[in-house]
Amino acid sequence: MSDTQDSERPADLLTERTPRVVSAVKLLRSAERRKQGKFLAEGVNAVRQAIELDVAREVFFTEDAAIKNHALLTDAQARGVQLSEVTERAAKGLSDTVTPQGIIAVCALLDVPLEAALGGAPTIVAVPVEASDPGNAGTIIRIADAVGADAVVLAGDSVDPHNGKAVRSSAGSVFHLPIARERDIGAVLTALRASGLQILATAADGEVDLDDADELLAQPTAWLFGNEAHGLDAAVAAAADHRVRIPIGGRAESLNLATAAAICLHATARSQRRARAGG
Repeated sequence: MSDTQDSERPADLLTERTPRVVSAVKLLRSAERRKQGKFLAEGVNAVRQAIELDVAREVFFTEDAAIKNHALLTDAQARGVQLSEVTERAAKGLSDTVTPQGIIAVCALLDVPLEAALGGAPTIVAVPVEASDPGNAGTIIRIADAVGADAVVLAGDSVDPHNGKAVRSSAGSVFHLPIARERDIGAVLTALRASGLQILATAADGEVDLDDADELLAQPTAWLFGNEAHGLDAAVAAAADHRVRIPIGGRAESLNLATAAAICLHATARSQRRARAGG
């Protein structure tokens, strides 16, 4: 870019070479998110919720995004969030989507310690075990939020819930309920039981049929959901209190991770609502 073009820019317009932008772009990498204690939330919906929940630290926006989201940026400024207008090129560098919306928030990390996520006598907890796909992880967080679950615990070597795709797939639900990460699966199982939760595992050959499990599901429950490719490790499934199969009436061999989670969590929420209502 020529010196003439640079001189025509407003002095406060940030480019892809501005140190704050360079630092924020690094947050697209998991290791840097851990190092800085921050992540990027992209898009109007995610940025709005980050602002409303006071986890946004800075909002980058293009001129076009500022015109479309004037009220949102005014609210952010009133809450003390730093606002930074950036060039289109800088906005693209901050984005990991094909069609960026031109508005990105730098936010404080959301995950909490396992003990904090399981505090307060939880009744429904979703536990993806070694989930590797950020889209599935985000979708499970969204499903858990939708059914009124108390927390999501990502167990084992699982994807970072602050990954851009995970945040987008959650449709804002990453901001709504406690999310914990714990590599030690045994520690997760111990903590779940200490919180008064029975542990159920999805399994194609489970001894319990989900259609016959209403009484079981009425109890405080943590669900273990396995990896997208190979499901739950046999030892982990065996450590659960019960292994539950989802009946399949057609010719499909199996259900994907997010679909199975939706069915199991919805059934659990329904059974617990009925139990509270007296049947």
